[in-house]
Amino acid sequence: MTTAPSHSGEPDRPADDSTPKGEDLAALLLRLLPETQHTQKELATATGIKYTRLNQWLTGKRGTTRVETDELHRIADALAQWGADVTRKQIFEASGRPVPGRASEEREARLLKIYRALPDAQQRDVVKYAEAMAAVTRVS
Repeated sequence: MTTAPSHSGEPDRPADDSTPKGEDLAALLLRLLPETQHTQKELATATGIKYTRLNQWLTGKRGTTRVETDELHRIADALAQWGADVTRKQIFEASGRPVPGRASEEREARLLKIYRALPDAQQRDVVKYAEAMAAVTRVS
């Protein structure tokens, strides 16, 4: 396997699109922002993420494992638009999240996770609600 050239202090990594070993989302963004000559505030504006929230991720005051999927996509889009050498896969891996497949599969998995966390009575309510929504959709 070939490896990307190592810069001083930077670990060798496979020459594919994975993040350097141990690089979390904060480290990745802190590395890429200067390369793109953009600031945290510009990234916040470009992605619609509140600056204080983004800054808390980057300073370690707030974890990044609960960053919404849409936010990760917007971060990847903004960085790519600014010319950063980064992929969605790197963004998702750095946040500790699986790289999403098709959006419908991800929604189904999310819904199932929420459903399983509910007590039985609320699960029944969710099923009734979903059935009512489906009936309305068929009528429309």
